[in-house]
This record gives sequence, structure tokens and C-alpha cells, in this order.
Amino acid sequence: MNRRMPATETVRMALSTLQSNRLRSLLTMVGIVIGNASVITLVGVGKGAQGLAEGQLNNLGANVLFVVPGNTNTRRQGVTRPKTLVLEDAEAIAAQVPSVTRVAPLINTNQVVQAGARSATGAVFGVTPDFLAVRKFEIAKGRFITDQEESSARAVAVLGSDLRTKLFPTGAAIGQQVRISNQSFRVVGVMAPKGAVFGSNQDENIYIPITTMVNRITGRDPIYGVSLNSISVEARDEKSTGAARFQITNLLRQRHSILRDDDFAVRSQKDALTIVGTITGGLTLMLAAIGGISLLVGGIGIMNIMLVSVSERTEEIGLRKALGARSSDVLQQFLVESLVLASLGGAVGTLVGLGAVSLVAALTPLPAAIGATTVVITVGLSGSIGLFFGVVPARRAAKLDPIVALRSL
Repeated sequence: MNRRMPATETVRMALSTLQSNRLRSLLTMVGIVIGNASVITLVGVGKGAQGLAEGQLNNLGANVLFVVPGNTNTRRQGVTRPKTLVLEDAEAIAAQVPSVTRVAPLINTNQVVQAGARSATGAVFGVTPDFLAVRKFEIAKGRFITDQEESSARAVAVLGSDLRTKLFPTGAAIGQQVRISNQSFRVVGVMAPKGAVFGSNQDENIYIPITTMVNRITGRDPIYGVSLNSISVEARDEKSTGAARFQITNLLRQRHSILRDDDFAVRSQKDALTIVGTITGGLTLMLAAIGGISLLVGGIGIMNIMLVSVSERTEEIGLRKALGARSSDVLQQFLVESLVLASLGGAVGTLVGLGAVSLVAALTPLPAAIGATTVVITVGLSGSIGLFFGVVPARRAAKLDPIVALRSL
């Protein structure tokens, strides 16, 4: 009666066989290495993008709401809707919504900003003094726009840090003159670096009083008045955002004579986080699937090489069976060889992928974002692929008839 070969002996023989064919074993592992490295790198990039977006949104403030226009040129019930949000809407929110502490209306447009012989294109924002507190911006040098400057439409400006560097690379910016739309403005402050939000570099902006923006750059609509691009609203605290949204929505519906669809939207940080999470989560899954294709190709490579190995070792298999080896022993040995190739390739690929993620984090704003769970799953997946694609060669080896196999000796 044939005795079952000990598991340790099966592993020893599998490792010995792989070691005797080092070059072929290494080349077989290349596909798994590339596949694992691709999965780790692409998932890391996807999660890094998600972390970066969420970090930028967290900087907006958990108790900040954004009122933006939408469906702006519709007519319902014989009433013409405002072309956009207007300054009176912001004033009404500040005066009539009890759960709101600050309101910051905003007008923006892209303009060429000049300082002497230098020029740069930047986003010009017409704002009120409350903008700084509502949007959690900070001043690096000088000061921000004052209430007096806003009420009297003074020609003053505050530069973003990158825009300041472009216009005044060597000297101080405070007190200097810049020109916007052929209008001269005195620089009174420079913003602290803020980074990008929704792909827009906040450090290339320039801020002027909203009244100055209307009087000198955008003008006033004769029918609708001062049209706004958005209204930033600061609720009392994070718990008050729900009540603030409800009250703002009801107020604007009343002001715009809306009976059905709103011509505006009130959005919160959580809304943006949900949208970003959905998009980046889908992107991460797509990137992981692309990497998984490389891993699948590596598994097919293992199967091909193991099939070749079965053909080359026909005599060896026949001799072992003639000496009493069971079919299950042969099956286990080939499965162990496939598992070792895939697991080692997976481990090496994981190290390469982690290195690539760290390199991306060092060279780009994306943070390194690979958890231990992802690493364990990826290595386990590569081992599973080795077992899966090793079954066909192992079964073929196990089914060889020893008499037929020995005829080739």
C-alpha cells in the first residue's frame, strides 16, 4: 500500500526543483511581480487622490455651506427667474437666517494682472471682509480688506502667494500697485499658501472688495442688480448646518417665487465629500482592475511554464510513480511549485509597488496611501492565482501513466 508523502518532503522537493532552474523560475515570476506592483501602485495612487481631495475639502470647514446658481434662465408661472444669485440674496440670508453667523458673497472672473513689466493670469475675486473667516483663509503679510474699504469701493487688493511670487519675485508686494482691467489697485496683503481646491490653485487668486469689483470690472445688471457666482455661508456650528440649509432654501424659494424646481443649490462639505468619495472610489476600483489584468497575465505565464515543465519531467514523474509515489503526491508538488512562484513574485511585486507609491508621494502632492489590508489581500491574491493556474499542469502531471511515461527513457 502506497504511503502518503509528508508535506515537508513535498515542499522540499518543490523548492529543490525551482532552485535547479533558477533563471526560468525568475522569468516566470516576472509576470506576477509586474502584476502585483501594478495593483499596489494604482490602488495607492487612487487612494492618494481620494485622500488629497478629502483633505482639501476638510479645509473648507465642516460648518460651511455653499449656495450656487442653477437653472438660471427658466420661466415658470409667468415669473422671470433671476439670471443668477444676486447680492440681495446674500444680504437676506445674513439678516433673516438665525442659524447663520457669517455670509460671504463672491464674484469671480479671470483677468490679466500686471505689475510693472510683469503680468500673470489669475482669478479675480470680489469679496467682503467676512470671506477670510468663512473660508478659513489666512494672511501671511499685510492685512485683508476692511469694512470701510468695501463700503467705499476702494481700489485695494490682496494677492495669493503664487501670484505674488510671479508679479514681485524679488521685492516686497505690500504697498505696490497692480493693474486689473486697466484699473490700478494698491496691494495691502498677501495670502498664506492654501493649495488647490477642486483642481483650482487658490494661491493664484487676487481678492478685491466686491463693491470695487462691481463698479470697476464686472458692472451691474440693470434688471437683476449685482449677480453673484456663489455665496459662502458659515453656520453656528456643524450641527446647525442642516437647519441653516433648510432655512436658506425656504428663504430663496420665497425670494425667487419658486413653486417647483429650484434655480439654486445649497451644498455642504459632506455633499462634496460624498461625491468625491464616489468618484475616487470608482477610479480606485478601475485602476485595481487594470492592475489585476497584469496579475492575470502573470498567472497564465505560470501555467504555461508549468505545462512545459510537465512535458520535460515526464520520465521523472513516471519513475516516481513506479517507485510508489501517489498521484496526489505529484499533484501537490506541482501545486506547491506554482504557489511558491506566485507568492514570491507577489512579495517582490508588493515591495516594488510600495516603493513606487512612496516615489509618487515624494514627487507629487498625492499622499502615500496603502494600508496593510491592501498588501495582505494583494499577496494573498497572487498566491491564489498561482494555485488556480497551477491546477491544470498539476492534474496533467498527476494523471500520467507511469508505464507510458517510462517508455521515453
